[in-house]
Amino acid sequence: MKFLTLLFLFAGVGGLPQHRSLFDEEINIVNSLETTWTAGVNFGPEVTESYIKGLCGTLEEKENILEVKQVPVVATLPDSYDTREKWGSICPSTTEIRDQGSCGSCWAFGAAEAMTDRICIATKGKNQVRISTEDLLTCCGSCGFGCNGGYPQSAWEYFKSDGIVTGGPYNSHKGCQPYAIPACDHHVPHSKNPCNGSLPTPKCEKVCEKGYNITYKKDKHYGVSSYSINNDQNEIMREIMTNGPVEAAFTVFADFPNYKSGVYQHVSGEELGGHAIKILGWGVENDTPYWLVANSWNPSWGDNGFFKILRGSDECGIEDEVVAGLPKV
Repeated sequence: MKFLTLLFLFAGVGGLPQHRSLFDEEINIVNSLETTWTAGVNFGPEVTESYIKGLCGTLEEKENILEVKQVPVVATLPDSYDTREKWGSICPSTTEIRDQGSCGSCWAFGAAEAMTDRICIATKGKNQVRISTEDLLTCCGSCGFGCNGGYPQSAWEYFKSDGIVTGGPYNSHKGCQPYAIPACDHHVPHSKNPCNGSLPTPKCEKVCEKGYNITYKKDKHYGVSSYSINNDQNEIMREIMTNGPVEAAFTVFADFPNYKSGVYQHVSGEELGGHAIKILGWGVENDTPYWLVANSWNPSWGDNGFFKILRGSDECGIEDEVVAGLPKV
């Protein structure tokens, strides 16, 4: 999939009335078409379109640096599969929604989330570590530009070559390096903590936070392989069912930020940028096949942080750039 190379600065909060009417217009257009999904309010009037563009931090891959994996054929693929139902009781990370805050770090979030799930699944729940988005975001020099966008393929290659430490959400004091960028209230009008500007990429600190009793070097977790998956829905499904969720990227259009329920497909609005996410399953809703996806815009966005997107027709390029890897356990 080809994305516009996105090097951005978040905009301020100027022109609020015009931006609010833009959200309303997109919502009304989608719902009037009675398509496969429903739009609604996910963002307060303080949030600008430029800010949303900034959340879409997946940059165009100049070349495929990962080997394409030939996924073994399984006997049958079920009509639906949800990693949360299969593994959620012993791998709670599969049910979680993270929050990237005011940073174009989606490329790191999609990777860290899938890596975390895959470690737990590979160890059948024995290893419950959370891979640190902070460490990946700040210390992977080959991955791109931190909060100004990055490359999912490079994130998985870095997992294999350099390893990534553990770390929970902002201010959680869990793991070696929790996320340093706070969440903000993009969905709360007139909030005391609105999302209205960019925070700089934190500095790479190859130390664990004070009080953590393992050294940075010893806390590293590694991948033993990194690879891409062919643009073939059956191969992607087999990979998810066999090894766990995958990271994927797609093109965000102006209607997508307003998703609330149903199976998303682009019906209105211009291109905003490339966005990376975690695919954790699939299914069929009202005869419409879909991918089940975890976003990183906090649980108040969309369907409790998740969304469904049309499956099998490369909607918005969702099947073009699927990447993953196996953890060292």
